[in-house]
Order: sequence, then structure tokens, then C-alpha cells
Amino acid sequence: MTNASALTALQSLSATNKSLEMTQARISTGYRVSEASDNAAYWSIATTMRSDNQALSTVSDALGLGASKVDTAYTGVNKAIDTVNAIKVKLVAADGASPADKEKYDIEIKALQGQLKSYADAAAFSGANWLSTDTTSGTSAAGTFDDVKIVSSFNRDSTGKISLGTIDINVQNIKLYDAGKTDETDAGILDGTRDNTGARAAAQAVTAGAAAASGDTYTVSTLSVTGYSDSQITDMLGTVEGALKDMTTAATNLGASKGRIDGQKTFTQNLMDSIDRGIGQLVDADMNKESTRLQALQVQQQLGVQALSIANGASQSILSLFRG
Repeated sequence: MTNASALTALQSLSATNKSLEMTQARISTGYRVSEASDNAAYWSIATTMRSDNQALSTVSDALGLGASKVDTAYTGVNKAIDTVNAIKVKLVAADGASPADKEKYDIEIKALQGQLKSYADAAAFSGANWLSTDTTSGTSAAGTFDDVKIVSSFNRDSTGKISLGTIDINVQNIKLYDAGKTDETDAGILDGTRDNTGARAAAQAVTAGAAAASGDTYTVSTLSVTGYSDSQITDMLGTVEGALKDMTTAATNLGASKGRIDGQKTFTQNLMDSIDRGIGQLVDADMNKESTRLQALQVQQQLGVQALSIANGASQSILSLFRG
């Protein structure tokens, strides 16, 4: 009534088939832990880390976009420095020149001023222009342009709380023009008034052709030499020199920010690779091991089928007792 051998063989074959299905699933998916039922703890850790890696990928994209914006601004400032240096040369040539020659130099200076504005207006990337700004919209304070924040890191602490790190760009100190300036002291580097030392100062009217007066101010973007005295042109040189100093500082800050962004992008990519390796150690299948195991289980399955066949055949010998 009961074939114990067949039942034992059947149980063994079922266990072999189950192991074979698991091994085949690992080979087909490449994962040792593909579902929570395989290993709940490892699956949970891997799922969380995959989610964080996706966020890090977005951070890497944000850093790339930020680097492009910084590059664009740096290129604009660098060209503007060359052009302001050219204006400086024209001022030196105009100092002591005849009125007729000053008019010729003035034509060249105005052409250079037009180039400056063109460079600043063109230095835009993805709708962002840090050189030609307008602080009348989206500002934290009147006449002040908000810092630009570039997402640089995605952080998760031991409690699971998430935070973002940023690299801040101080646009207020690098802008060349500001259409929304509230006064001359918070204007851009080129459209703000300066005294003969190059320092920012409130605008003071200048009497063209007179001797330079204390407190006279000039603006790089609008200065003119036609009709001005040599002492006033000398003061203009001080104004231009102050603007050049500020522009050099702006270019230095942009270069430092670019270096920081590049370093953070490299670190983020390395971190993503490290996380991928960590996830792999938790859930990836060892394909060499699984392949060897598959062959062994296939042999066990064949032997199990034969064992079950023998166990079932043993009961057939009882029929021989009833043969005549």
C-alpha cells in the first residue's frame, strides 16, 4: 500500500528540481538576490543604494551643467579683461594728445565698450547669464544678485536623513553689468562708477575739460576722452585699473569654482562606481560557481529520475506472485 522508496526518491527529486530552478534563475538574471524573498536584508540594502546611485547620477549631471556655466562666464570675463586692457592702452595714448587725436581715440574706445557689452550679453548658457544681470527679479535684497547654487553632493546619514551639498557662485562679485542696479555702488564691474583710485564711489558729475577734481567718478562702460583734460584722463586710468583688478579677481574665483566642480564630479563618479561594486558583492551571482552547480544539479536530476523509476519498478515484482 505504501512505497517508501518511491516517496523518498520523489522528495529527493523535488528538492533537486527546486535547486535547479533557483540556479537557472540566477544564471538568467545574473542576481543571487533578485527578490526580497531571496534575502530580505540584502535586497533592502541593495534597493536603497540603487536609489541613492540614481540621485548621484543626477548630481553628476548637475555638476556638468554647472561646469559649463562657469566655463561660459570665465570665457566672457577673460575676453572682457583683454578688451579693458585695450581701452587702457587708448587712454595712455590719449593722455597729452591733441583734441583732434582724442576724438579718434574716443571712436576706438567706444567700439571697445560696445564689444564689452556684447561679450557680457553673449555669455549665457542654458538661460543663465552671470555677467549681464538684472537684479530686479528673484533677488534676496535690492541691488544684490542671489548666489547661484550648484548641487554637488547627495548625502544620507546614519538615521537615513537626506541632505544636499552645494557649490555656491557669488554672482554679485563677478557681474559686469546690472540692468537692475539700485545705485552705482552695487552695479556691475563695468557699469559702476569709480573714483581715480579705482574704488567704487557714488556718482559725481565731472566738468569736461577742467582740471581733475577730488571725488570725480567715471564708468568704464561710458567713459570718453573727447573734450576731457589730461588730468581727467589720468583719473580715468585709475578707474580702469580698479575695474581690471576686480575682473581679475572675478576670473580667479570662477577658475577656483571650476576646479572644485571638476574635482567633485570625479569624486561623484568614483563614489557611484564604489556603490555599484558594493551592491554587486551583496546581490550578484557568481556565474562560474552557478554554472558548475547547474551541471551538477542536472546530473542529480537524471539520477533522481532513475532512482524514482527503480523504486516504482520494485512494486511491480509483487505481480509475479500471482502469475500461474
